[in-house]
Amino acid sequence: MTTTVEYIRYRIALDDQPAFEDAYARASESLAASPECIDYELARCEEEKERYILRIRWTSIEDHLGGFRKGEHFPAFFSAIRPYVTAIEEMQHYLVTGVVGTGKAAGSR
Repeated sequence: MTTTVEYIRYRIALDDQPAFEDAYARASESLAASPECIDYELARCEEEKERYILRIRWTSIEDHLGGFRKGEHFPAFFSAIRPYVTAIEEMQHYLVTGVVGTGKAAGSR
């Protein structure tokens, strides 16, 4: 299956981070319920603590934009994360290439 990966990069002040993560915990319920969403992950940068990346795998860009964004789950998702839209530094869709694999440490965890 060809999938689309959406990356959203945020810069969130340290004192806003607990509320930001709580907002995404609420928003993730909409992602989990969406038939267009394969999986998602929110990560915080270790070197620059105010930076976050949200990775969402969609069944396709068309399903994301035409399905999820126009569907029943988007209003609750957007309501939860609306205060942080202005903190977005990048929001793009990417296609995964054939360069994939696992490292040696994958079997030891």
